[in-house]
Amino acid sequence: MNSVCLHNGTILTGFSTIENCALVVENGHIADIFAEKRLTQKIFPRNTKLIDVQGAYIVPGFIDTHIHGSGGFGTEDETAESLLELSKFLVQYGVTAFNPTLYPSKNLPQVLAALVPALGNEQGAAVMGFHLEGPFLSPQRIGVQKPETLHAVDIPYMKTLYNAAKGHIVNMTVAPELKNMHDLALYCGKEGIVLQAGHTNAAYENMLEGILAGILHTTHLFNAMSAMEHRNPNAVGAALIHREMTCEIIADGHHVHKALFQFLLRDKSSANIVLVTDSLKPTGQAAPPFYANKEEVVFSSGLWTRKSDGVIAGSALTMIKGVENLTKFGFSLEDAVRAASTNPARIMGYAKKGAIIPGYDADLTVFDKNWNILTVIAGGQVVYGDA
Repeated sequence: MNSVCLHNGTILTGFSTIENCALVVENGHIADIFAEKRLTQKIFPRNTKLIDVQGAYIVPGFIDTHIHGSGGFGTEDETAESLLELSKFLVQYGVTAFNPTLYPSKNLPQVLAALVPALGNEQGAAVMGFHLEGPFLSPQRIGVQKPETLHAVDIPYMKTLYNAAKGHIVNMTVAPELKNMHDLALYCGKEGIVLQAGHTNAAYENMLEGILAGILHTTHLFNAMSAMEHRNPNAVGAALIHREMTCEIIADGHHVHKALFQFLLRDKSSANIVLVTDSLKPTGQAAPPFYANKEEVVFSSGLWTRKSDGVIAGSALTMIKGVENLTKFGFSLEDAVRAASTNPARIMGYAKKGAIIPGYDADLTVFDKNWNILTVIAGGQVVYGDA
């Protein structure tokens, strides 16, 4: 199917909201946007599929830039096949693109090489490239990462990772305070890799040095980073003080207190906030046992925790639930959608994604006022819902 028309909807373009509108998708791109009253005047290509969304919201497809897995599929499976199944699973939650997030491991180059063949063969959400959550992390803020998988900052090793991924590393979580981080930041900047401060015990001065070197994004703000103190703002304080810094946030209501979302909105432009799930492989699985990063986890108080010691391992959030939660935590619907699509597309440098504009990629999510996903179009194809 090369042509689809979604009509009778409210379009959130990523910049504005327009009611009673329709849009046409042709050959993988947004071809036209017009008022519903003009529908009968339009001449469509032969065999165009018309979908009446009955007043639902039509928004740019969600982009999850920090996700380890879901539905029983995860990056720790170390196979392209599992990644492709994850791609198909995520569309039911409105996701049209994602950055599969890899845990650090001793065989990380081999894992990257094994996952690369998935790119370009997706039947659901597009794999944009990889997010490496390590291995250049602080031992003091490791979370559930395994200490033996951490690595001193090493430019030759970074080049090995980059080559193993065939250049498909989009973003990387690092601890700015580590030795030789400045050199790493310069290298990653030249290769177009977005560096994120996270799993860090950085003092404020370390964060300033990182900002100067181009570390301008943060991984799951407030979580696994040095907290703000009155004598040292540390990592959290630096991210809040410097408005140019952008930030991920997990909007499950458990990783971060809901009141902090209103504080964040007052402190930062809504354009600099990115919704992520940080969801784990067992999210959406029906029955235990559950495993994440090859360790058993349990679902407790809305979180995945490591069974052996109760340490938080990650979330069970979905993107549509995250958008809903943001509206409950004080965001407008427009800002919540931007956090899920427009902002990550801009920050990651995804041209022609994250907005509903003629000529942009036809990655679209349709949901109703009860937060039900009705239709998802990825790459111009209906991958969920009406077909």
